[in-house]
Amino acid sequence: QVQLVESGGGLVQPGGSLRLSCAASGSIVSINVMGWYRQAPGKERELVARGISSGSVNYADSVKGRFTISRDNAKNTVYLQMNSLKPEDTAVYYCKMSLIVTLGYRLLEVWGQGTLVTVSS
Repeated sequence: QVQLVESGGGLVQPGGSLRLSCAASGSIVSINVMGWYRQAPGKERELVARGISSGSVNYADSVKGRFTISRDNAKNTVYLQMNSLKPEDTAVYYCKMSLIVTLGYRLLEVWGQGTLVTVSS
């Protein structure tokens, strides 16, 4: 069984910064893709940033230049550094990983529980 545990959300003023973390635990062989998504009230979940094991990264246009995704392979952890936050960044942020587990060497896609980010003065 694999679990993703997120942390780092909270309330921040416009222009401020937050760093989200998402740590995977369980019988993991490798993690192919690590990503962050968000869902604002009344809207569909959308991709924020995603990185694959080769090092390639892509971002939503709305966060380019402000958000940075990074990973610590030794800790099976992905981070999202969010700078210059805007009220429209307010959402529940979810991490998602595509990983291979030891049981049967299966490929799984696993979601975190979500963490709320509120940008408001």
